[in-house]
Amino acid sequence: MTEIEELHGVLPALVTPLRQDGTVDEPAIGRLVEHVLAGGVHGLLALGSTGETASLDEPSRRLVLAAVVRAAGGRVPVICGVAQTHLAAARAEVAAAAELGAVAALVTPPFYYPIDQATVLGFYRRLAAESPLPILVYNIPQFTKVVVEPATLAALASEGTVAGTKDSSRDFEYFERICLATRELPGFCVFTGSDTMLLASMAMGGAGTICGGANVAPGWVVRVYESFVGGQWELARSHQDLLLQLVLAVRAGVFPAAIKAALDLMGVCEPWPAPPVPVLSQAAREDLREQLLGWGLLSAVGSRHG
Repeated sequence: MTEIEELHGVLPALVTPLRQDGTVDEPAIGRLVEHVLAGGVHGLLALGSTGETASLDEPSRRLVLAAVVRAAGGRVPVICGVAQTHLAAARAEVAAAAELGAVAALVTPPFYYPIDQATVLGFYRRLAAESPLPILVYNIPQFTKVVVEPATLAALASEGTVAGTKDSSRDFEYFERICLATRELPGFCVFTGSDTMLLASMAMGGAGTICGGANVAPGWVVRVYESFVGGQWELARSHQDLLLQLVLAVRAGVFPAAIKAALDLMGVCEPWPAPPVPVLSQAAREDLREQLLGWGLLSAVGSRHG
């Protein structure tokens, strides 16, 4: 449990590099991991929402996680995202993640059918009871249509069922409530999934962020975190201002097409989302290219300007 108890800082929610035919691009995964590690990140999340886990088949998910763990080479911890509609499938994903070298699993509640909080509690308790890995709760109701209420999360945390949470709701009052409910629990980590809220979330006691923007400019996200930790509030705020602009820029098109387009322009991976999501339009790509050029982000990697 040591690695998960010490988890903090900036963890990119890695995209899944794909070829145009939808197959996993393993060499590009290696380039992406090196790119974000060069930015000073503190860990990696494979197969999160930015990693299109719900759009990948099982062999592809296994290939992706194995490639990320191999590329990381033990330099930082690797967490695996799990998004399944039922308990048996979630158990299988967590077991596979453990076998492939992940240190924890970030798990959504079951989705498709509306469920109440008692069902959410039961799901995480039954999953954790047989889990070879620590479980983190992934709250992203805009995708799952299920909110893990603060009282539910507090109950799971206080009984030791789950080791942390990532909140991607963009609801800052919710984030404050879960911080308040779990602040006295040693080792329980609360991450924001909203890089736009990183500075504010740390002011409330957050552990850091697991976010998509760190794929493109990992150092930008890290410097917000490090400036805050170092007590340099004005500097942290100026870094957060610029990070906000970047995150807004990579929201174009159908998620996560703009993040992949940015990485393609930077020469890290190809721009293809998992089918049937379309690639970013040429007009939006050109707008994004101009913004990245203006920020100096296309000079850091061997960029493609087409």
